Amino acid sequence: MKQTLNLKVSQQLTLSPQLQQAIRLLQLSTQEVLEEIERALEENPLLEKDADESESAFETSLDAPTSSETTAASSDAALDHFDASDPPEKEDFVLTSDEGGMAAADEDYTFQPAAGVSLREHLLSQLALTPVDDATRAVVQALIDELDDNGYLATAFEAFRSYFSSPEALTQKLFDDALCLLQNFDPVGVGARTPSECLALQLQALPDSPEQQTALIVVERHLPLLAARDFTGLRKTIGVREDLLRDACAIIRRLNPKPGRAFDNDRVNHIIPDIIVYRQSHRWKARLNDDAVPKIRINAVYAEMLSAKDASLSGWSNRLQEARWLVRNIQQRFETILRVSQAIVEQQQRFFDHGPLAMKPMILKDIADLLGLHESTISRVTTQKYMLTPQGTVELKYFFGSHVATSAGGAASSTAIRALIKKIIEAEPPTAPLSDQRITELLDKEGIMVARRTVAKYREALSIPPAHQRKDL
Repeated sequence: MKQTLNLKVSQQLTLSPQLQQAIRLLQLSTQEVLEEIERALEENPLLEKDADESESAFETSLDAPTSSETTAASSDAALDHFDASDPPEKEDFVLTSDEGGMAAADEDYTFQPAAGVSLREHLLSQLALTPVDDATRAVVQALIDELDDNGYLATAFEAFRSYFSSPEALTQKLFDDALCLLQNFDPVGVGARTPSECLALQLQALPDSPEQQTALIVVERHLPLLAARDFTGLRKTIGVREDLLRDACAIIRRLNPKPGRAFDNDRVNHIIPDIIVYRQSHRWKARLNDDAVPKIRINAVYAEMLSAKDASLSGWSNRLQEARWLVRNIQQRFETILRVSQAIVEQQQRFFDHGPLAMKPMILKDIADLLGLHESTISRVTTQKYMLTPQGTVELKYFFGSHVATSAGGAASSTAIRALIKKIIEAEPPTAPLSDQRITELLDKEGIMVARRTVAKYREALSIPPAHQRKDL
């Protein structure tokens, strides 16, 4: 085979380190960006926190376009050259939490643990105040270490016994006494081995009454029937009046099947809203959340020494360039988030006044075309970025989704349809819940043409069980 040399001319897009960093910062959540900045502050002495917020590099006018938006727009265009080859993200976003991002607290649940206290710390503090012999104290402490995040003990006696250096010293009686002591600690129900035992412990702490006794029988012997909402079977099995069973079920509903979840078990994800929506001159507007915007800058002393070609700082020019890139890219990140958020707020004015039912149909392309950006850039901006609104704290991606045709020839947002389905179900008779087909028919009367399977999908996205599981006495 003969070897030859050929000259070929081609165009190729090369991502500079600065552009790679800009893309990565754009898709990180605010919490992750703050962690990234902390690492940079530790590694690069040319960076420092800006204690004087009035001189912060991230100050921008929140009510009108800024001069820096031109720079941000040109940087966004550079991102779009890269994003143009990326496939658009899926646009049918499904909200998996409560509509509006807010959950109402159960007014019957009064226990509130101290902020930042874990379940283990809470139980150990009670053990320290309990007069008990050393052997029992040691077993209770070991049991506390075996609890899961729900407050349950999943370890059987024999397995638990094998953990001790002298297993024979742990008798069944000592184990039972220690477990009984633990189960008397707060919160009530902790240390249970099954959901049935957890609920029973909470019921036993209530005043004695016919309803309490009936509820105790249900959770100890017939919990599967209750879970299946087979009230007819329960009534026949237990042999009680319907009103007594109804009152007993009402008591059970007020119990907490996962008492350990009320504590900080190192699993809590703190959401920092990037954008705050406020009303001004009868219009809703968006502004950056000052608490979410990091205040960093380049150390002026070092920068001046480098510009003066100080020989003692030779080799630090790369560090200075990295520091400048980080400051500029973080500034660009928040300016882009603000631009996208302002466009979303302008398009969804009715949502902020009337809630999810008034959500306007909107997809990523709508905002991308409005701002002259690529859809994948909008997708990066709206992922894991949050907005504090009058309707609660929601992810920016919450405002995008598929839409369904209406009989009037228009379109209805999938978010609005989910809100309408939730409203219909909340108003249904508890003893005769509506089937998905019936909900479909009610939506059709409202002019919304949607299939039964779509109603089922939206209902499941709202964590609402099917009709037979919603049935009540």
